[in-house]
Amino acid sequence: MNRRSEVLQGGRSRAATRIAFFVIVAFVLAQVAWWMVYQGRALDAAARERAAAWARDVATANELLAADPGAASALLARYPHLQATATGRLEIDPDAQRAVEAATRSTQRMFAFEGPFFALVILGMLWLIAGSLRVERELKRRQQNFLSAVTHEFKTPIGTLRLLVQTLSLRPASPERTVAYLRKMETELDRLERTSDQVLASARLQHAEAPPVLAAADLNTVVQGHLGRARAGLEERGAVLELAYAPEPLPVSLDVDAFAIVLHNLLDNAVKYDPNPQKRVRVTLHADGDLINLHVDDAGPGLTRDERERVFDRFYRAGDEMTRTTAGVGIGLHLVRTIVESLHGWVRAEENPAGTGTRFTVVLPRRVVAAEEGAPSAGGSVRTAEAPA
Repeated sequence: MNRRSEVLQGGRSRAATRIAFFVIVAFVLAQVAWWMVYQGRALDAAARERAAAWARDVATANELLAADPGAASALLARYPHLQATATGRLEIDPDAQRAVEAATRSTQRMFAFEGPFFALVILGMLWLIAGSLRVERELKRRQQNFLSAVTHEFKTPIGTLRLLVQTLSLRPASPERTVAYLRKMETELDRLERTSDQVLASARLQHAEAPPVLAAADLNTVVQGHLGRARAGLEERGAVLELAYAPEPLPVSLDVDAFAIVLHNLLDNAVKYDPNPQKRVRVTLHADGDLINLHVDDAGPGLTRDERERVFDRFYRAGDEMTRTTAGVGIGLHLVRTIVESLHGWVRAEENPAGTGTRFTVVLPRRVVAAEEGAPSAGGSVRTAEAPA
């Protein structure tokens, strides 16, 4: 089944689900409305029947009283809803009439409350079920996209490597062409390594039981070291890096290797999704009280509000899968969020203040050394600012 067929089938499935949901909602509302009308009619019929029965009781009691004027007390005991009048006849007791009417109104109020409450409970449960189905369907779609992307990310470089090896083995090439082939092989191997590293890192983080081991570090130094190693590769892809380090030290508690994945993925995204030949990427570090901020600004097409909220979800990739041309498997930014949260920080996506592109901001708590301690050390006891709930 090709991608377009899957999309059409998914659309039909969603339409069928919506129709079934609306049919159930309409049935529940109709059933509740019918039940309330039926109960109201039953109460009205019971009230009319009671009124007729009491009228017959009045007629019977007055006939018996006319036959035996001394039977008034016995008749009042037999018919507690009646009372004697000043003329010596019997009539319906107004207090008994008001008590019955109050009981009827109470029952009507109960039905008026129970009907809508029942409908709301049923509709609420249906809404939760529909939401769960939407989440499950979306997760399934993302997993299918992930499998397709992983397959593509592995098959494409493998196919390229096979073609280059066969070309070199079938006919000799000039030294210059051989060097070009070897560079292309190295590029494809790097692509394979990046994909496998991301998949393995995601699996490790998903099944990790112990928290990461954090050590004291200066974020200026960590970012500078990583950019020093990654600069050449980024510039080969067209990146123009602008760096703005903080003038003061930025003490944090880090798993440096894990944070390297965060930096790599943010920089890789900034370059990958920028269609311009020169891909301007600005990295800014600064302190904000007890928090340390790392901004990565790109000049790409940017993200919508909905995409900014969902871009850190696992397997989510912004844009249309039918027309996508950028490489990736949809777990890079999910890894970013997972790792940053394991470092007691948080990450967010927002509009680039420059007006074009997206800004990704990583916020980490400042490492604060206890007053009785000396300079920060990897083994020292520290406290850190807490991330918001």
